[in-house]
Amino acid sequence: MKYIGEHLLPGQLGHFFILLALVSSLVAMIAFFKATNAADPADERSWKKLGRISFGLNAISILTVFGLLVYILASHKFEYYYAWNHSSRDMNPEYLLAALWEGQEGSFLLWSFWYVVIGLYFIFKRTKWEAPVMTVLALAQICLATMVLGIYFGDTMIGSNPFLLVREKFADAPVFSRPDYLSLPQMQDGQGLNQLLQNYWMVIHPPVLFLGFAATLIPFAYAIAGLWKKDFAGWTRESLPYSLFSAGILGLGIMMGAAWAYESLTFGGYWAWDPVENASLVPWLILVAGLHTQVIFNATGHSLRATYLFYLLGFIMIVFSTFLTRSGVLGDSSVHSFTDLGMNTQLLLFLLIFTIPSLALFGLRFKSIPHIAKEEETSSREFWMFIGSLVLFLSAAVITWQNSFNPIYNKITGQNTAAPEDIEFSYNKIQIFVAIVIAILTSIAQYLKYKKTAGGWVKKIAIPTLIAALICVVYFLVSGLDYDKKGIGFQIALYLAFVASVYSLVANASFIWIGLNGKLKAAGGSITHVGFALSLVGILISASNRSVLSFNTTGINLKWDERSKEKPLENLTLIKGVPTDMGKYMATFVNADSTNKNGNISYYRIDMMRKDSLENFSLYPNLIRNTKGMEGFSNNPDSRHYWNRDIFSYITYAADMDNRDDTAQFKKYTVNVKDTVYYSNGFFTLNSVVPNPNNKKYQFLPTDTALMADITVFSKEGTRYTAQPVFYVKGNEARFMVDTVFAQNIAIAFSRVLENQKIELQVKESNRMVPFVALKVYEFPHINLLWLGIIIMTVGFGVSMVYRSKQGRLKAVNKI
Repeated sequence: MKYIGEHLLPGQLGHFFILLALVSSLVAMIAFFKATNAADPADERSWKKLGRISFGLNAISILTVFGLLVYILASHKFEYYYAWNHSSRDMNPEYLLAALWEGQEGSFLLWSFWYVVIGLYFIFKRTKWEAPVMTVLALAQICLATMVLGIYFGDTMIGSNPFLLVREKFADAPVFSRPDYLSLPQMQDGQGLNQLLQNYWMVIHPPVLFLGFAATLIPFAYAIAGLWKKDFAGWTRESLPYSLFSAGILGLGIMMGAAWAYESLTFGGYWAWDPVENASLVPWLILVAGLHTQVIFNATGHSLRATYLFYLLGFIMIVFSTFLTRSGVLGDSSVHSFTDLGMNTQLLLFLLIFTIPSLALFGLRFKSIPHIAKEEETSSREFWMFIGSLVLFLSAAVITWQNSFNPIYNKITGQNTAAPEDIEFSYNKIQIFVAIVIAILTSIAQYLKYKKTAGGWVKKIAIPTLIAALICVVYFLVSGLDYDKKGIGFQIALYLAFVASVYSLVANASFIWIGLNGKLKAAGGSITHVGFALSLVGILISASNRSVLSFNTTGINLKWDERSKEKPLENLTLIKGVPTDMGKYMATFVNADSTNKNGNISYYRIDMMRKDSLENFSLYPNLIRNTKGMEGFSNNPDSRHYWNRDIFSYITYAADMDNRDDTAQFKKYTVNVKDTVYYSNGFFTLNSVVPNPNNKKYQFLPTDTALMADITVFSKEGTRYTAQPVFYVKGNEARFMVDTVFAQNIAIAFSRVLENQKIELQVKESNRMVPFVALKVYEFPHINLLWLGIIIMTVGFGVSMVYRSKQGRLKAVNKI
């Protein structure tokens, strides 16, 4: 059958270049493998040339596939499942790239793209380690190419093809028996980008994170090359700048994800120990441990075996995290893992291909790796650096166990073992002590000398110690850490962590001048430690002293879904136009009239005015309509940023968020004075009928005739409210006024006067009588210390990378 309106050429080209990418990477791997093992220099050059040409073809293929997929998304070719499932016509153009890597196939291509960049760089550099390193890199490209292959061998699918057509994805659907299926209404638009990914951080965070994933292969490949060529120490100086780059860029990518979570999610923070977050953190911890042991070896000859192990495990854990997040294992335990595409076996093979040979080679060569039998002096810098590396590795091991055991156990056994009730605390109670130890070690270790330290270091560190102590005492007297939810033991640990972090910050900053005489170019390690310590201080203060501002003072308690984690007393209900008490602020819901140009995001303007009148500002939290066929909306927070705090807000409920009409009807009741009428959340009593009322609420002319029903409303919570509906005659016409008790969502009308001193009341229950929102507001004190610390830490990695690179070039020149 010939289908009308399909554009098949982009898909056909995409299929071809995916196959070419697979074949060219296979040829490149074989060629570089041969070059590595070649005894004759002429054979080595010949094989290298073939490897470079083949990898060049791989680069062209990956870039072409990447470009074709961007074209399909940008031109709304909804006959392709990837475009139909991940984009829509009303999607903002700036989110085009976010749509590209929303799916597994696009993220695999992004990963492969960075290997192209890294591979071309190493080919250009043409170092002695080019062939073995490129062999490993080409093997990774083969594995990634199979992930987007989309070919069946019998009933087994190899990869998921991003150029699959919708009619191929849903081949059994009757609608695709029509040649003009593209003219049907459901094919005129796509399912759209996930609403939570429609954020600028998701345009820049995934590329940086996947560059970090890709870069971890570099130290892994160098380690494999050293074991393979039996040149166990020759690679360590050349690879150090690349290892620093890997750790720096991976850490930056992880914390960009934390910034996205802070701005887009509503759990009120930036890190929730989510399994996907943990899966990226673990390789970083191991990589940083390897960095320190590599520096130890370059300086003293110790810890080379540990360096090999850490660098091998660093990339292995990247692949393991890929298996966890893409196999569907974490589907029930993570809010942002990928769905299962049926590639579990393939992902497991990807893991085994890199795990078994590398660890087997390490075990085979273990005894041959140079090792100094004499133990390090306890007064030496390398001893405590190794202890710190070991602590980081153990931290990664504990996180891996906590992160992986339940999901994998449940997957294997089919059971549903519950995670800890307080997941965050199950991690925090262990990792807080890791933070204490690492902060103390980074404070002291740099003041020690390699191999052995004389007693003079104590004098050098004395002044930073006194300064840090003074800062802590002043802070504890002025503010302190206001966190006592988990008992006195954990509270003491928090205070110890704060002291250790401040000590690390001051000691490392001081070392730049005391130990390095102000030479910033050589101070990359100290700068990195300053950033790390400042981040810890920011985490401890913002998390411990985080406070809820939106305590409900109105008495309007909304009914939350039982699955919701929202606490009614921490959500302030704001009625449109009514200033409402919010601690040191008065908050007013002004309107929800503002939308984006596509109409899928509604902005709620909340005016905040300090009671001392020193400041007024507006917050604009929004609700974004869910995509992919899901009903309802998702919350998007808004923040007011200060140098010393953030005011963080989001809408937890809005009267119009489901866009339904108010279908509630008035019910009629015949009552006498002292009678009681029940409603869903309580009852009310008619106290009396007052003729011709004259108060602030009602003003009648002398010619009017009016009766007011004085009613007391009793809620189930025990709260009392007054309602005073009025029936009156004006100009010989009977009229009535409805009085609404917004706190109870009921409106009461005095509609008629009946015989025997009875009256008719009409009652309506509805949560749509007036525009309102429920608002959650946090204050995060000194959270900017966290973000500033991350920036400083990344800069420190960069300074170290440049300095070590120059050192390597100088040593190479000296050898010549």
